[in-house]
Amino acid sequence: WTVGKDEFFVAPKAASIRTKEKFGDVQLHVEWMIPVLPANRKGQDRGNSGIFLQGLYEVQVLDTLDNPTYVNGQAGSIYKQYAPLVNAQKPAPAWQSYDIVYTAPRFYGDGSLAEPARMTIFLNGVLVQHNVPLLGPTEYRGIPVYKAHGDGVIMLQQHNNEVHYRNLWLRKL
Repeated sequence: WTVGKDEFFVAPKAASIRTKEKFGDVQLHVEWMIPVLPANRKGQDRGNSGIFLQGLYEVQVLDTLDNPTYVNGQAGSIYKQYAPLVNAQKPAPAWQSYDIVYTAPRFYGDGSLAEPARMTIFLNGVLVQHNVPLLGPTEYRGIPVYKAHGDGVIMLQQHNNEVHYRNLWLRKL
């Protein structure tokens, strides 16, 4: 990761970055930007990254304004679970913003699920996910299955694409 004056960015071949502290319920603000890319970069190869809550539940970061990809892999999606209600992206290289309200899952003493995780997401001030219950942790392939866990890290995913971030803040709920 490269740190500049007002931003930091992930370059291809770097590793994902995560918080030292662990979190459960949070309100999270993240601003991100994908540079203008050549026209031959399509689908999931247009600034792919992700914001992981508790290190397990991904909100997709991707340039999908004029870039068709699978519906639950667009910016504003809860990756592989819920497509966004609307495409609220600005054209690259504009800064995009997420405001995420995240409620962590609750588990019974025996490890079974009491309440699923829930998310509300605004992309550039537009509601794209409304208090949706997560089906489990993000899975690239297969069915998500909850396993009891406590608080976890906030992680920004490196996915072999340059993505810039700035003005990240959170507050515990």
